[in-house]
Amino acid sequence: MSRTLIAGNWKMNGLKAGLSQVEAVATAIGSGNDDVTALLCLPATLVALGSESAEGSSLRIGGETCHHNAKGAHTGDISAEMLADAGASHVIVGHSERRADHGESDAVVSAQATAALAASLVPIICVGESLAEREAGRTLERIESQLAGSVPESAGAADFVI
Repeated sequence: MSRTLIAGNWKMNGLKAGLSQVEAVATAIGSGNDDVTALLCLPATLVALGSESAEGSSLRIGGETCHHNAKGAHTGDISAEMLADAGASHVIVGHSERRADHGESDAVVSAQATAALAASLVPIICVGESLAEREAGRTLERIESQLAGSVPESAGAADFVI
């Protein structure tokens, strides 16, 4: 049975002072609805504090990306395991901005999703075409390619979100 996911992504915005917004959303959602998952994906610096702010509600907190390795010399990156330890339940991988700005390929996105699954996080695998691809009529071709290359072969349909 599928559930509806309503997710917000703060991107590179938000400071500790903004956690009152997380608290307000958590209070408004309360114990939630069995058919809907509400999720806020926060900058890595706020995941632990956001998880504490949402405690006692059905609001879930997620990360905005993760490295495909569990640990190592990857200055500035965060692993899926670290996000889970901070209280995240989900993580976004393959966002168009990460694909464009950081050159994250389908193979990297697949590895990130695999790492998320290994850390018991739900990966949200983003797909989408560029404006140029849309204008060229290549939307479906691009999305099909991203799905084929970004979804881990070991993942079942209930393990991730597109």
